[in-house]
Amino acid sequence: MGMASFNVSTTLVVFTLLCMSREAAGIEYLHHICSNSSTVTFTPNSTYQSNLYQLLFSLSSNAGHEGGFYNTTVGQNASDTVYGLFLCRGDLSTQECQDYVDIATQEVINQYCPIQKTAVIWYEECMLRYSDQYFFSTMNTLSGFYVPSHKNISADSNQFNQLLMLTMNDSVSQVANVSTGAKKFATKEANFMGSQILYTLEQCMPDVSSSDCSICIRDAISSLPECCSGLQGARVILPSCRIRYEIYPFYRMLHAERPPPMPAILPPPLPPGKRKRSILFLTIIPIVALISVSAVLLIIMIYYFLCRRAKKEYNAIHRENATTVGSLQFDFATVEAATAKFSDDNKLGAGGFGEVYKGTLPNKQEVAVKRLSKRSGQGEGEFKNEIELVAKLHHKNLVRLLGFCLEGEEKILIYEFVPNKSLDYFLYDPQRQGQLDWSKRYKIIKGIARGILYLHEDSRLRIIHRDLKSSNVLLDGDMNPKISDFGLAKLFEIDQTRGHTRRIAGTLGYMPPEYAIRGQFSVKSDVYGFGILILEILSGNKINSFYQSDGGGNLLSYAWKHWRDGTPLELLDPTLRDSYLTKEFMKCLQIGLLCVQEDPTRRPTIASIVLMLNKSQSVIYPSPQQPAYCSGTHQSMPLESVNETPMTDVSPR
Repeated sequence: MGMASFNVSTTLVVFTLLCMSREAAGIEYLHHICSNSSTVTFTPNSTYQSNLYQLLFSLSSNAGHEGGFYNTTVGQNASDTVYGLFLCRGDLSTQECQDYVDIATQEVINQYCPIQKTAVIWYEECMLRYSDQYFFSTMNTLSGFYVPSHKNISADSNQFNQLLMLTMNDSVSQVANVSTGAKKFATKEANFMGSQILYTLEQCMPDVSSSDCSICIRDAISSLPECCSGLQGARVILPSCRIRYEIYPFYRMLHAERPPPMPAILPPPLPPGKRKRSILFLTIIPIVALISVSAVLLIIMIYYFLCRRAKKEYNAIHRENATTVGSLQFDFATVEAATAKFSDDNKLGAGGFGEVYKGTLPNKQEVAVKRLSKRSGQGEGEFKNEIELVAKLHHKNLVRLLGFCLEGEEKILIYEFVPNKSLDYFLYDPQRQGQLDWSKRYKIIKGIARGILYLHEDSRLRIIHRDLKSSNVLLDGDMNPKISDFGLAKLFEIDQTRGHTRRIAGTLGYMPPEYAIRGQFSVKSDVYGFGILILEILSGNKINSFYQSDGGGNLLSYAWKHWRDGTPLELLDPTLRDSYLTKEFMKCLQIGLLCVQEDPTRRPTIASIVLMLNKSQSVIYPSPQQPAYCSGTHQSMPLESVNETPMTDVSPR
């Protein structure tokens, strides 16, 4: 194809001045392409936007994926489905890949392609791509760009160009001849002019076939003489592959051996008669050698992958066995001793699901022990199964369940101990409110959102908490939030994740109207509770606080009144006057009001909320409608549902 393939459209970009290091971010931006036609843009607050935000969060969450590559799809309907992937340079660590993909997901939607359905962005360290059209495992060489060096090589340019082409072509099979899905990446060094070293890098998308990878790499190499002859370095980047060479090390050295010396002067050409025989001889010998080496490599690769798969299966079985019921179960005597026989001195709180005690296990580990009330009708086998599932949910913004005790009528849960008690312990106390400055509150809001997203989208189970409130948000030593009591509704025979129930689990004031009145719930039920939490964190007041001087009503009506009247800062907790950031406060207030709208379909998804909270730039969000309950109808919940509500009101832990 050659460089003619680069001249198809305006996607041919020669970068000479734009390739500047982004020192603050530690990432080098190269180029981006987004669709600009009105037919390939999405409207704000659309399903496609929500799916795109969810996809970007999923890519960011999986940036530590082995191999530095991950692709995923979000959406049910063809018109709203979005496909996306990222690829990190093959020599980077998983943490480096995580950092770079985090930046890419934010910049592509905030800065470069804010409303486009299709986008691809390249950095030196990674690339990210998404589209409303399926593009996985498909080679694309029709749009690309190159980044040439500014300096010419000081040596003989013809000799350097020959060495470059020889070195590049020598690495193609190493990159391409690995199985689809494996890392298609290679680096190589070669000596020229004595001590000078040439460094080369080649990489393909792991989901393209070996033949497509080879075609793509060779097409990129073939463009070098036209674009970059005699230059000290250059990059050629296509959607499915990339190459780069420099006369200095620009990648992490994967081996320490010095490259074999290359001849400083190439031998003179042979006479015409001998040249043909020499070419034939030099052609046959490498082919025979390549076939032999390939056969050996194939056997080695098959053996390697069989061993690797067997090891993975063994490790998976080992991990599953390590988390069996037996390893999670504590005997009652151990729990009783840990809590000094459930002494009142160790009691941390009490609520609808039971009482909570601080305990110390024989290994000196501090734990929180929740002694569940005896009203659960769940059988022993079912209870164990649910505990085993919940114990496998690990996220930094969830309180970790360590085990359980089940003897007779006793059903006890053992959690990690979180030292800074619960959010309400600080939020509503005039003496402690000052310890939660604006930066801590904003971090808490974002952490709660990430924890909910894990429960809704990324965990093994799809869990709807149904009792999000400040007393169920615990704070660790660094004031990071950890959601507690997730999964308890499931343990108490309320095991649907979507549907209708006559048994209401939750706390009045935090329940959305469709749940409190009609028993209907979904993930949007938790979004509503999260909105209430945001308003409480911003104001430092409980949901049922009344403001008689402003005509009565609860926190919802108070917040809505000031939003509607253009006086939102009246809601701000006075202790934050010297620390808050106006843009962040306004963003949180608007998100909170969007979450508590009466119509569940108008509430944003938790994935889009996480993305909105992570945006550093000002973005226009939809205007919220009047919240539920603002007309004073919140007392109309049926009495039979109220009587069945397990009212969790755990005092500070």
